Amino acid sequence: MQPRPFIIEEYVRWSDVDFAGIIFYGAYVRFFEIAETELFREAGVPYSQVFDRFGIWLPRAHLHCDFTYPARLDDRLRVGAYFTAFGRSSIRINFDVLHVRAGELAAAGHEVLVCTDRDSLHPVTIPAELRSVLEPFALDEADARHALGLGTGATT
Repeated sequence: MQPRPFIIEEYVRWSDVDFAGIIFYGAYVRFFEIAETELFREAGVPYSQVFDRFGIWLPRAHLHCDFTYPARLDDRLRVGAYFTAFGRSSIRINFDVLHVRAGELAAAGHEVLVCTDRDSLHPVTIPAELRSVLEPFALDEADARHALGLGTGATT
């Protein structure tokens, strides 16, 4: 399988905007969570099964986001989720948000997930099977953004 980002499309909803009518920065986390959940489902390891299947947790150790173009109520956003790094016990997942009408990068973020033992929460090695089903969604930022519909000039 050719590496590719997983893409969802979603509208900015009433609950996503602030008093100025622009998407509230915290709303992007909801978009990231939807894209991440659906990426895992597409990879064949839905979150409803992944933790029991592998005997692990995947808590977030880091979250970062840059905001580059304002999205407003009812704007359609295309969110690409893809992996950019696999460590021994950590996974970096990137999220790029395209403002569909404007063709602009609205936000770009990433999270670091740490694979932990369920009892002690100490880091453990990512299970080989989990890593192998996620790797088809691993690619660099430029290729992911191209697949999302962004030109080469969209950077953070």
